[in-house]
Amino acid sequence: MADQSTATAVKRPHPKGLPVLFSTEMWERFSFYTMRAIFALYMITPKSAGGLGFSGELTATIYGLYVGLVYFTPFLGGIIADRYLGIRKSITVGGIFFIIGHLLLAVPPVPFFFAGLLFLIMGNGMFKPNISTMLGNLYREVPERRDDGYNIFYMGINLGAFLSPLVAGFMRNSYGWHYGFGTAAIGMVISMIIFWSLQKKVRAGDVEPLYKRKRAVDYQSNLDAEVNPVKDRERTTALIIIFVIVVFFWMAFEQQGLTLTFWAQSATNTAIAPEMFQSINPMYILLLTFPLVSFWGLLRRYSKEPTTASKMFIGMLLSVTAFVVMGFAGLSGGNTGHVSVWWLLGAYALLTLGELCLSPMGLSLVSKLAPKRRLGMMMGGWFVASGVGGYLSGTIGILWTRMQHSGFFFVIAAILAVIAMVLATQLKRLNPIIHDAEQEAANEAA
Repeated sequence: MADQSTATAVKRPHPKGLPVLFSTEMWERFSFYTMRAIFALYMITPKSAGGLGFSGELTATIYGLYVGLVYFTPFLGGIIADRYLGIRKSITVGGIFFIIGHLLLAVPPVPFFFAGLLFLIMGNGMFKPNISTMLGNLYREVPERRDDGYNIFYMGINLGAFLSPLVAGFMRNSYGWHYGFGTAAIGMVISMIIFWSLQKKVRAGDVEPLYKRKRAVDYQSNLDAEVNPVKDRERTTALIIIFVIVVFFWMAFEQQGLTLTFWAQSATNTAIAPEMFQSINPMYILLLTFPLVSFWGLLRRYSKEPTTASKMFIGMLLSVTAFVVMGFAGLSGGNTGHVSVWWLLGAYALLTLGELCLSPMGLSLVSKLAPKRRLGMMMGGWFVASGVGGYLSGTIGILWTRMQHSGFFFVIAAILAVIAMVLATQLKRLNPIIHDAEQEAANEAA
């Protein structure tokens, strides 16, 4: 009977709004990563070459603050959507802020630069959590396909991220920095046109703000009746452990827009524009996602598939290995000269595999583990953890100008290795909690 139910569920189609959100997010991420591709380079490039002429330390500090705030504000954006604006209006406000921010960056004076960053931070806070929530809401009728939907959605993110550095590099080299930032604004305009013109297909994923919801008191009473203090405490603790782990992963991962871009510029024997190397990670995502999913499926068939927490541990080990590779790249000559670009390509492959073991199902896992009364807060906690990691990427990035390249990369590898070992000690605690939550979600869907 279980097999028949599964077969029937697999045949049920994805919601009609999935392609709309896929396209909306793809173009939004195109705009976001177009800006990020040239962000640090623009700051550190001398004024004589059209940049801002900031020092390496100031560049790393601003980069870390920007990335940190970009991923912290979704916590606030989710609350605003839930209580005051609703999901669709919040996405629209976020898109408008994004467009204004990119246009401000396209204006040369420094005050416009910082004003643009502020609008981008607010825009991401309103846009990012709410489009992810809307996607989940569209799957109310087909919950068994929600994980597949998030995987497809993640492919849209990385398709946009793959194209953006290529376009940013071309625009920057051909026309100048500010045309690159202006191109990001065009991408966001396309995203909003898609979202606004196809509202009927995504309307089912909207949720009215709290003050407009009917029978809000009854809704809260139902939640109160479902409280299990012991289970809630266990799951909340499990999520906090996961959040701590991903903080350090994102600290390392966000070096792509900072020190790994500087490395591509100064230590590789290629004439390729350094920002274009930021297309490597999303390219690997597009190439490796389906083989990795198929590999997990093969292991599942033989009852050998790792648990979600164990996959995260594998992801951390792969990330450690990526930065060990970069450390040896420095020792092989990259500390003082130029080395083969294959060092960087190999490290990116390992880091991408680590990401695939950690990131795509993160939001889905939070939605399963978070107590219903605190779902919004815990979902925001995932983004806050990403924001803290982004901030730390700039904090540790300051060491780039104070250490040899090999030493810098080995320090990051050592930090990741310690965190991986901490996670290893928690697997026996996490696995039963996650398994229980997944079984409960499966029973509800049935």
